[in-house]
Parts: sequence; C-alpha cells; structure tokens
Amino acid sequence: MEGNMAPERYRKGYAAIFLILVTLVSVLTIGCKPRQEPIKDGDMALSVSSRAFQDGQGIPEKYTCQGRDISPPLAWSKPPTGTQSFALIMDDPDAPGGVFTHWVIFNIPPDRRELSEAVPIQAQLASGGLQGNTDFGKIGYGGPCPWPPGNPHRYQFTLYAVDQTLDLNAGATKQEVLDAMQGHILAQAQLTGTYQR
Repeated sequence: MEGNMAPERYRKGYAAIFLILVTLVSVLTIGCKPRQEPIKDGDMALSVSSRAFQDGQGIPEKYTCQGRDISPPLAWSKPPTGTQSFALIMDDPDAPGGVFTHWVIFNIPPDRRELSEAVPIQAQLASGGLQGNTDFGKIGYGGPCPWPPGNPHRYQFTLYAVDQTLDLNAGATKQEVLDAMQGHILAQAQLTGTYQR
C-alpha cells in the first residue's frame, strides 16, 4: 500500500513545484518589461523636414563632399509630452561596407524645433546639444560622399524624441547613443535624401 501511495505524493509534489515555477516566471516577466510606456496614437505624430530638399529627393551638392560639406537645415514638429531631449542620427544604408554613419548629435534641448544650416563642427553646440563621432572618425557632420561613384545612395536623417537627457559625453558613438536611448524613445521620424556621384 505504501508503494501505491508514493507515486501520488510525488505527483502532488511535482504539481506544486510546477505551480511555483509558473508563478515565478510570470512575476519575473512582468518585472522585466521595458520601462517605456506604449506610445499613444496622438504622441506618434513627429515629423522632420528640410527646406533644402524633399523626402526621397536629391540632396543639393553644397551639403556633400563635392560641395561645401555643410549640414542641411532641418526642422521638426512638436514632440510628444514628456520629451526631455532630441537626438539625430544620419546614416547611409547603401554603403558597400554596411551602414555608414555621417552624423550623430544628441541632448538637443526639448524646446528646439530646428537645426540651422552649417551646424559647427564642434563637440558642444552653443545652442545646445552634443555631437558624437561618425564613421569618418571625427565629430560633427560629414556629408554624402558615395564611393565608388555610380548608383545613388540614400541618406537617412532619423530624429528621436527622448524622455531624458543622455548621460554621455561628446564624441559618443552612434551605438552608444542608441544604447542610452533604449527604453526612452517617445517617438521618432525620418527624412531621406539621395545623392549620386
């Protein structure tokens, strides 16, 4: 009889352990959810534009390595409530060696709605904001300069509305900025221009 009861005791013990494990997994899963709240429909409307070129159109030569190599003027709409800073990253996804980063700027004050043409090549901007290192190995904007010449490349200006200022120094890399923004992005918008040599 004792032998018949033992399996039943084990089954009850296993069931109890299983319930405890399920409860622990549920608690840990809830506790590990990202801090970022779901974006409300009204908060998703963030747009970025330039008076120098339209989305999907060609970037004028003056903003490239064949021209003055200065940054184009950019402007954006009112951000979501709670925005404490902006970050902007400019990439070339069509570079032969993979995505090439042309510009990293972050901790732009939340009351700013634009970046003027020809942002100075310096670590800290007088108007607010810090600039990071690009794949050119330098701080500040580096214009389109597709190599080898031939097909047009796309240049994506991605603007992020962030719910905090980033605890980073000037010269931070794109990846460091993206890592610091993880869980803190309230909205983002993108403007794409093209350039061909």
